[in-house]
Amino acid sequence: MAPKVLVSDALSETAVQIFRDRGVEVDYRPALGKDKEALAAIIGDYDGLAIRSATKVTARLLAAAPRLKVIGRAGIGVDNVDIPEATRRGVIVMNTPFGNSITTAEHTIAMMLAVARQIPEADASTRAGKWEKNRFMGTELFNKTLGVIGCGNIGSIVADRALGLKMKVLAYDPFLSDERAVKLGVTKVELDELLARSDFITLHVPLTDRTRNMLSAEALAATKPGVRIVNCARGGLIDEAALAEAIRSGHVAGAALDVFEVEPATDSPLFALPNVVCTPHLGASTTEAQENVALQVAEQMADYLLTGAVQNALNMPSVTAEEAAVMGPWLRLAGHLGAFVGQMTDDPIGAINVLYDGVAGTMNLQALDCAAIAGVMKAANPEVNMVSAPVIARERGIRLSTTRQEKSGIFDGYIKLSVVTDRFERSIAGTVFSDGKPRFIQIKGINIDAEIGRHMLYTTNADVPGIIGTLGTTMGRNGVNIANFTLGRSAPGKDAIALLYLDAPVPEPVRAELEATGLFRQVKALTFEVG
Repeated sequence: MAPKVLVSDALSETAVQIFRDRGVEVDYRPALGKDKEALAAIIGDYDGLAIRSATKVTARLLAAAPRLKVIGRAGIGVDNVDIPEATRRGVIVMNTPFGNSITTAEHTIAMMLAVARQIPEADASTRAGKWEKNRFMGTELFNKTLGVIGCGNIGSIVADRALGLKMKVLAYDPFLSDERAVKLGVTKVELDELLARSDFITLHVPLTDRTRNMLSAEALAATKPGVRIVNCARGGLIDEAALAEAIRSGHVAGAALDVFEVEPATDSPLFALPNVVCTPHLGASTTEAQENVALQVAEQMADYLLTGAVQNALNMPSVTAEEAAVMGPWLRLAGHLGAFVGQMTDDPIGAINVLYDGVAGTMNLQALDCAAIAGVMKAANPEVNMVSAPVIARERGIRLSTTRQEKSGIFDGYIKLSVVTDRFERSIAGTVFSDGKPRFIQIKGINIDAEIGRHMLYTTNADVPGIIGTLGTTMGRNGVNIANFTLGRSAPGKDAIALLYLDAPVPEPVRAELEATGLFRQVKALTFEVG
């Protein structure tokens, strides 16, 4: 029986025809994306679901879809899909991470030109019968300095286009290597230097705890007077109230925003201000981009349903069915090892080195490498998956070294992952016990045996009395329960570490309280994706 796919959002007829031409039965019902009851009533008849942003794939919908094998999102954003629930139910979630890159980059350049020449206001004035030629004095982009915050896939395209306009380009990106910066023709700088030197600033980073309100009132005050700000990435990267005040004061000359903290954006302190250009999240809205992602998702879904090939999956590596049963725990381990060093490393990473020992070295190392790289890079970009991570790493000049060796210790096998920056090398090792659960077994050369939980706290300190008591007392006093507590040291009185597996995240004031004791060299809250 041919696999059956439901298309519940608007996709092009060409994309729908791809399913038919490949031998997949397809029902095109784009109105269902907005009718969750009707969708839930029929979803149980389908092997695949092709969507855009209107369809909300909730736990309730997935519970009604026992036959569903794959969800394909035409576009990059998957906020409308409950990925953990889909994973638990064995449903692959695919997206099309690079289909909108050119379109979004071009919209950024268009917004920069619009705010530089005050085009929307000049257009409205002229249509109103005025001829205010002297009112709209613009500024050239030629020879100006553009600061690109986030020089990944889209940011690097923006940089290339800006260089074509004969602008000078500064780039801030913790993952941008010196070699990659030279190849792109940009000058790599720290954020404070970018803010101080840029005539225009454009953001191309995901919204995370690290990047939320990264252009705060303080950051805006540190910018060059007369700067113009462009954001076509994610709402929430800029403190909109602070930006409005900076424009009113004259410190910021203008802004162009395609994204807002709250969308749909029906009200904003920026709307009434002069020389502010606003568009309703149009970055990916071109005929070409929408067609590209629709065709791509149709091809990917058909490939999986007919051959088992997996592309651009957010919750499954590219492995065969036979490999998946054995490799599952090791793939999770590789991701956890990467997540640890990724969350611990703020410096630009030049290289990722992975050692596979014993039984780990007999597996599909390409898939394990992808899981490890994705773990490292998700700390800065949660949208990275096991398919896109190696591509993004290569684009940023990060070198990958993989070594396989025979069994060399007490474990049947283990994985050791190291990241190398200009200042240091950080490493961690782990294994999978007979119960199928990954464990950390070594950090910074110190042997440990640590169970991995969703919420953890990592500390480093000198091996002195009082550390355990301070950690336990502080957590208890603040109502944070410790599920597991692991210690290790290099030698008596020397370097020591602790890993606390907690039932809930460590509140920032509690972490700061520990740091303020002066007993710890590092106090870091960590999060891991566990089942």
